Amino acid sequence: MDGFSFDSGTGATSLWDELTHPNRRQWLKASAGLMAASALPSAFANIATDFPSKPVRIVVPFAPGGATDVLARTAGNSLAAYLKQPVIVENRPGGGGLIGGDVIAKAAPDGYNIYLGTTSTVQSMQFLFKKMPFDPQKDFAPISRICWAPIVLVVTPDLPVHNVAELLEFIRTNKGKLSYGSYGLGSHGHLAFVTLDKLAGGQMSHVAYRGEAPLIQELLGGSLKMGMCSSLSLKQHVDAGKLRAIAFTGTQRVPTMPTVPTFAEAGYDQEALRISGWLGAVARGGTPPDITDKLGAAFRKTLQQPDINERILAAGFITINDDTPQRFSKDWFEEMAIWKRLLHDADVQPN
Repeated sequence: MDGFSFDSGTGATSLWDELTHPNRRQWLKASAGLMAASALPSAFANIATDFPSKPVRIVVPFAPGGATDVLARTAGNSLAAYLKQPVIVENRPGGGGLIGGDVIAKAAPDGYNIYLGTTSTVQSMQFLFKKMPFDPQKDFAPISRICWAPIVLVVTPDLPVHNVAELLEFIRTNKGKLSYGSYGLGSHGHLAFVTLDKLAGGQMSHVAYRGEAPLIQELLGGSLKMGMCSSLSLKQHVDAGKLRAIAFTGTQRVPTMPTVPTFAEAGYDQEALRISGWLGAVARGGTPPDITDKLGAAFRKTLQQPDINERILAAGFITINDDTPQRFSKDWFEEMAIWKRLLHDADVQPN
């Protein structure tokens, strides 16, 4: 077991057969394997005791300047102080997170390479691709979530809706006539709208864009009437009256838009509306727990600093400053099952 998943049992059965029905070659092979395994804890203990003894790298799967990159660099300076080693941020954009993730999947399990990604780039993407160069369940070891990243549903000002109930009624009375936009097939916005459409029986059409920017331009131009994005991207347009915010996903209000309720507050507590994305840090799968615990503690101390928290809130996120690798790992499995179910219900087929 590597902290994420159990072996299917094939390897264990094979070794058990060799140990219980040995010939000389099999006995020597099994003995060598057991001796090597018994040496691992000692080697890992030395690594954990000395960690960190050199610079730590944070890989960001997006281009410089984005929210994840900014948060990585902001947190990196503080992490360096707690770890007493330089923290280097390296951007590896492309492939929807596959390029950056593959860097970590091929790194040594020693804690010196950290992947800072989103829910989609480290968790749900495995359900969107038939083939991936790595397996998030086996190749990633949770360290800490940094912040919740809820998204907000907005409509154009000409729509006669001001809350979720009015929106659902509008969808219901315009059955088959409406479209909604998201920042990609299988994105959280897409899945949340599928739930809303089912509640209203509206038979809406989904328009998938390549990111938030083109989606927002279509909303501002009026050719699209409703969509979901991050508050970081939408707040200025909502404040200017160019778009109207209806509700946020997640369970907490977003401090930068405090008057906008969550779907749950509005009385709609379905999985796709209650769940929230996050930004989180993971190491290479198989990294010793003592090391991920040290990294988790450094992240907690960093995220508890008032100035770091203010920057996260200003970006439209909600700080998570009490996470642990163990809690992250537990929630990882629970959330993974939810995302898989939501994608299946939305009939999103891996490509």
